[in-house]
Amino acid sequence: MSLFRRNKSEIKDTQKVFCIGLNKTGTTSVEKALIDLGYKMGDQRTGELLLEDWSKRDFSKLIELVKTADAFQDVPFSCPYTYMVLDHCFPNSKFILTIRDNPEQWYNSMTKFHAKLWGRDGQIPTVEDLKKADYIFEGYPFLFPKYCTLTPDDPYNKEILFNFYNEHTRLVNEYFRFKQDKLLVINLSDLNSYHKMCSFLGKKPLYNEFPWENKT
Repeated sequence: MSLFRRNKSEIKDTQKVFCIGLNKTGTTSVEKALIDLGYKMGDQRTGELLLEDWSKRDFSKLIELVKTADAFQDVPFSCPYTYMVLDHCFPNSKFILTIRDNPEQWYNSMTKFHAKLWGRDGQIPTVEDLKKADYIFEGYPFLFPKYCTLTPDDPYNKEILFNFYNEHTRLVNEYFRFKQDKLLVINLSDLNSYHKMCSFLGKKPLYNEFPWENKT
C-alpha cells in the first residue's frame, strides 16, 4: 500500500482514460477514435513490455507510464485486475470496457487473428508456434496464456477462454458497481456506441460511428 499512497499523493487530479477491454473487442478502433478526439495515447510497446511486471503484481513502472499520456489500451491495461490499481492511483479516471456479442464471437475473432499472425498454414497456433513467434521478442505471444489466461499447455482451450472472457467482464462490472459514472461498457457493433463514448467523456462527436480498425 505504500506504493499506492506515495504515487497517489504525487499524481495531479487529471482525467485519464483506460480502455480495459480484451484484445479483439474493438480496442484498436477505440484508440483511433480517442486520438481523433485529441487524446494523447500512451506508447503501446512500452506497456506491452510490462507484462512480466504485471505477472509479479509490480505496477510501479505502469504508474510511471500512465503519467506520460492521456489514454491507454492493450496489455497490460486489458489484463485482469489492472483497472483496480489504476482506479486507486488515478481516481479521476474513466474506464471503457469493450465487449463482443458473446464469448464465442470474441474467441473466433482472436483465434482467426492469431492464426494469421503466428499459425502455420492458417491454423490456430500451437504452443511451439507461440514460443517461436517473433513479436516484440521471440516467444512474447506465449506470455499471455502463461500469465493471464493460465493456459500454457493449451493456449486456445475454448472452455477456459470462454470463462476468462466472462469472468473479466463480470469482475469489471462488479468492481465498478457503485462507481458507475466511471465505467462505460460498449459493444462496437452497437451503432450508438461511438456517441455513447463521446457523451461519457464529455466530447463532441466527430463522426457517426467508430472507425473499424483490425476488423476480424
